Amino acid sequence: MAEPKRPAAGRPKKPAPRKKRSTKAEPPPPMIEVRRIHRRDLNRVWEFLKISFHHVNLETVEYQRPRTKKRFLKTYDEEGVDQLVFEVGDDIVAYAECAHDVLGADSWINEGYFERRKMRPLFVEELAVHPDWNGRGVGGFVLEQLHHLAKVRGLSHLVLEVAENNEHALQWYRKRNFRKLDAAIFLAASVDTEDELLPPKPVKPPPPGTESVAPTPTPEENA
Repeated sequence: MAEPKRPAAGRPKKPAPRKKRSTKAEPPPPMIEVRRIHRRDLNRVWEFLKISFHHVNLETVEYQRPRTKKRFLKTYDEEGVDQLVFEVGDDIVAYAECAHDVLGADSWINEGYFERRKMRPLFVEELAVHPDWNGRGVGGFVLEQLHHLAKVRGLSHLVLEVAENNEHALQWYRKRNFRKLDAAIFLAASVDTEDELLPPKPVKPPPPGTESVAPTPTPEENA
Protein backbone atom coordinates (compact mmCIF):
# COMPACT_ATOMS: atom_id res chain seq x y z
CA MET A 1 0.00 0.00 0.00
CA ALA A 2 1.46 3.29 -1.05
CA GLU A 3 2.20 5.85 1.64
CA PRO A 4 -0.03 8.91 1.56
CA LYS A 5 1.68 11.94 0.24
CA ARG A 6 2.70 14.36 2.91
CA PRO A 7 1.75 17.96 2.32
CA ALA A 8 4.64 20.00 1.13
CA ALA A 9 6.10 22.08 3.89
CA GLY A 10 5.35 25.75 3.44
CA ARG A 11 8.22 28.03 2.75
CA PRO A 12 9.26 29.99 5.83
CA LYS A 13 8.07 33.55 5.69
CA LYS A 14 10.71 36.17 5.43
CA PRO A 15 10.82 38.45 8.45
CA ALA A 16 9.35 41.88 7.84
CA PRO A 17 12.03 44.43 7.15
CA ARG A 18 12.75 46.61 10.12
CA LYS A 19 11.88 50.22 9.81
CA LYS A 20 14.90 52.36 9.65
CA ARG A 21 15.11 54.74 12.52
CA SER A 22 15.18 58.34 11.47
CA THR A 23 18.53 59.86 12.08
CA LYS A 24 16.98 63.33 12.24
CA ALA A 25 16.39 64.52 15.78
CA GLU A 26 13.04 66.14 16.52
CA PRO A 27 13.28 69.90 16.87
CA PRO A 28 13.20 71.04 20.50
CA PRO A 29 9.95 72.59 21.73
CA PRO A 30 9.75 76.39 21.82
CA MET A 31 11.09 77.86 25.05
CA ILE A 32 9.29 80.56 27.00
CA GLU A 33 11.47 83.10 28.79
CA VAL A 34 10.64 85.80 31.30
CA ARG A 35 12.37 89.13 31.81
CA ARG A 36 11.64 92.52 33.26
CA ILE A 37 10.15 95.12 30.98
CA HIS A 38 12.34 97.78 29.35
CA ARG A 39 11.25 101.20 28.20
CA ARG A 40 11.70 100.10 24.59
CA ASP A 41 9.04 97.41 25.16
CA LEU A 42 6.23 99.75 26.23
CA ASN A 43 4.60 100.28 22.84
CA ARG A 44 4.77 96.58 21.94
CA VAL A 45 3.32 95.52 25.29
CA TRP A 46 0.50 98.05 25.01
CA GLU A 47 -0.47 96.68 21.60
CA PHE A 48 -0.25 93.18 23.05
CA LEU A 49 -2.64 94.11 25.89
CA LYS A 50 -5.20 95.54 23.48
CA ILE A 51 -5.24 92.25 21.57
CA SER A 52 -5.34 90.09 24.70
CA PHE A 53 -8.25 91.91 26.35
CA HIS A 54 -10.23 92.94 23.27
CA HIS A 55 -13.07 90.42 23.57
CA VAL A 56 -13.20 90.56 27.38
CA ASN A 57 -13.55 94.34 27.44
CA LEU A 58 -16.59 94.15 25.17
CA GLU A 59 -18.52 92.32 27.91
CA THR A 60 -17.33 93.84 31.21
CA VAL A 61 -18.27 97.04 33.07
CA GLU A 62 -14.70 97.68 34.21
CA TYR A 63 -11.76 97.65 31.84
CA GLN A 64 -9.69 94.51 32.34
CA ARG A 65 -6.51 96.35 31.39
CA PRO A 66 -5.19 99.90 31.92
CA ARG A 67 -7.82 102.31 30.69
CA THR A 68 -5.45 104.50 28.72
CA LYS A 69 -2.01 104.22 27.24
CA LYS A 70 -0.97 107.27 29.27
CA ARG A 71 -1.80 105.42 32.51
CA PHE A 72 0.07 102.34 31.32
CA LEU A 73 3.19 104.35 30.45
CA LYS A 74 3.05 106.06 33.84
CA THR A 75 3.17 102.67 35.58
CA TYR A 76 6.66 102.08 34.21
CA ASP A 77 8.00 104.98 36.30
CA GLU A 78 6.25 103.96 39.53
CA GLU A 79 8.27 102.45 42.33
CA GLY A 80 7.33 99.05 43.68
CA VAL A 81 5.75 97.67 40.51
CA ASP A 82 7.07 94.57 38.75
CA GLN A 83 6.31 94.41 35.04
CA LEU A 84 7.25 91.06 33.51
CA VAL A 85 7.37 90.20 29.82
CA PHE A 86 7.13 86.58 28.65
CA GLU A 87 8.50 85.77 25.21
CA VAL A 88 8.85 82.85 22.85
CA GLY A 89 11.54 83.85 20.41
CA ASP A 90 10.81 87.44 19.47
CA ASP A 91 7.08 87.22 20.20
CA ILE A 92 5.44 88.52 23.37
CA VAL A 93 3.12 85.73 24.54
CA ALA A 94 2.24 86.96 28.05
CA TYR A 95 2.56 89.90 30.44
CA ALA A 96 2.22 90.22 34.20
CA GLU A 97 2.18 93.25 36.48
CA CYS A 98 2.24 93.03 40.27
CA ALA A 99 3.05 94.97 43.45
CA HIS A 100 3.30 94.11 47.13
CA ASP A 101 1.86 97.47 48.23
CA VAL A 102 -1.43 99.19 47.38
CA LEU A 103 -0.54 101.77 44.78
CA GLY A 104 -2.41 104.81 43.50
CA ALA A 105 -4.48 107.40 45.34
CA ASP A 106 -7.66 106.14 43.64
CA SER A 107 -7.29 102.52 44.79
CA TRP A 108 -10.32 100.92 46.44
CA ILE A 109 -8.25 98.22 48.15
CA ASN A 110 -8.82 98.04 51.92
CA GLU A 111 -5.42 97.14 53.37
CA GLY A 112 -6.96 96.47 56.80
CA TYR A 113 -8.89 93.53 55.33
CA PHE A 114 -5.63 91.67 54.75
CA GLU A 115 -3.95 92.79 57.95
CA ARG A 116 -6.80 91.47 60.11
CA ARG A 117 -6.49 88.09 58.40
CA LYS A 118 -2.68 88.05 58.64
CA MET A 119 -2.39 87.93 54.86
CA ARG A 120 0.68 89.34 53.12
CA PRO A 121 -0.56 89.71 49.54
CA LEU A 122 1.15 90.17 46.23
CA PHE A 123 -1.35 92.21 44.21
CA VAL A 124 -1.52 91.00 40.61
CA GLU A 125 -2.64 94.01 38.60
CA GLU A 126 -2.39 92.39 35.17
CA LEU A 127 -2.08 88.84 33.88
CA ALA A 128 -2.52 88.52 30.14
CA VAL A 129 -1.86 85.73 27.65
CA HIS A 130 -1.97 86.19 23.89
CA PRO A 131 -5.07 84.42 22.43
CA ASP A 132 -2.89 82.45 20.00
CA TRP A 133 -1.04 80.85 22.94
CA ASN A 134 -4.00 79.79 25.06
CA GLY A 135 -3.96 76.14 26.10
CA ARG A 136 -0.18 75.73 25.75
CA GLY A 137 0.89 76.17 29.36
CA VAL A 138 1.84 79.82 29.02
CA GLY A 139 -0.61 81.05 31.68
CA GLY A 140 0.54 78.30 34.04
CA PHE A 141 4.15 79.43 33.68
CA VAL A 142 3.17 83.04 34.37
CA LEU A 143 1.34 81.97 37.51
CA GLU A 144 4.33 79.85 38.55
CA GLN A 145 6.57 82.91 38.21
CA LEU A 146 4.21 85.01 40.34
CA HIS A 147 4.07 82.33 43.03
CA HIS A 148 7.87 82.22 43.03
CA LEU A 149 8.10 86.00 43.31
CA ALA A 150 5.72 86.01 46.28
CA LYS A 151 7.60 83.17 47.97
CA VAL A 152 11.06 84.73 47.79
CA ARG A 153 9.63 88.00 49.16
CA GLY A 154 7.91 86.35 52.11
CA LEU A 155 4.38 87.05 50.84
CA SER A 156 1.57 84.63 51.55
CA HIS A 157 -1.10 85.17 48.90
CA LEU A 158 -1.66 86.20 45.29
CA VAL A 159 -4.59 88.61 45.09
CA LEU A 160 -6.23 89.68 41.83
CA GLU A 161 -9.52 90.94 40.44
CA VAL A 162 -11.61 89.20 37.79
CA ALA A 163 -14.92 90.32 36.31
CA GLU A 164 -17.68 87.98 37.48
CA ASN A 165 -18.99 87.48 33.95
CA ASN A 166 -15.53 86.56 32.67
CA GLU A 167 -16.41 82.89 33.11
CA HIS A 168 -13.39 81.51 31.27
CA ALA A 169 -10.93 83.35 33.52
CA LEU A 170 -12.89 82.48 36.68
CA GLN A 171 -12.84 78.79 35.82
CA TRP A 172 -9.12 78.93 35.07
CA TYR A 173 -8.27 80.57 38.41
CA ARG A 174 -10.53 78.32 40.46
CA LYS A 175 -8.76 75.26 39.08
CA ARG A 176 -5.58 76.76 40.50
CA ASN A 177 -6.89 77.16 44.04
CA PHE A 178 -8.02 80.78 43.90
CA ARG A 179 -11.08 81.53 46.02
CA LYS A 180 -13.45 84.46 46.19
CA LEU A 181 -12.62 87.07 48.85
CA ASP A 182 -15.40 89.58 48.42
CA ALA A 183 -18.82 89.74 46.83
CA ALA A 184 -18.63 93.13 45.10
CA ILE A 185 -20.99 93.08 42.12
CA PHE A 186 -22.05 95.90 39.82
CA LEU A 187 -25.84 96.33 40.07
CA ALA A 188 -28.17 98.25 37.77
CA ALA A 189 -31.89 99.02 37.75
CA SER A 190 -33.76 100.28 34.71
CA VAL A 191 -35.50 103.66 34.99
CA ASP A 192 -38.57 104.80 33.05
CA THR A 193 -37.22 107.73 31.08
CA GLU A 194 -38.65 110.47 28.92
CA ASP A 195 -37.05 112.85 26.48
CA GLU A 196 -35.97 116.11 28.07
CA LEU A 197 -37.33 118.10 25.11
CA LEU A 198 -41.03 118.04 24.23
CA PRO A 199 -42.12 116.66 20.86
CA PRO A 200 -43.15 119.02 18.01
CA LYS A 201 -46.52 120.76 18.44
CA PRO A 202 -48.67 122.36 15.76
CA VAL A 203 -48.98 126.15 15.82
CA LYS A 204 -52.46 127.76 15.75
CA PRO A 205 -53.39 129.70 12.63
CA PRO A 206 -53.26 133.50 12.87
CA PRO A 207 -56.40 135.23 14.17
CA PRO A 208 -58.87 136.47 11.53
CA GLY A 209 -58.07 139.86 10.02
CA THR A 210 -54.35 139.69 10.76
CA GLU A 211 -51.58 139.24 8.27
CA SER A 212 -49.55 136.09 8.54
CA VAL A 213 -45.97 136.62 9.60
CA ALA A 214 -43.60 135.43 6.91
CA PRO A 215 -40.51 133.53 8.06
CA THR A 216 -37.36 135.63 8.30
CA PRO A 217 -35.22 134.92 5.21
CA THR A 218 -31.82 133.41 5.79
CA PRO A 219 -28.62 135.15 4.59
CA GLU A 220 -28.33 132.51 1.86
CA GLU A 221 -31.80 133.39 0.56
CA ASN A 222 -30.96 137.13 0.52
CA ALA A 223 -27.83 136.50 -1.51
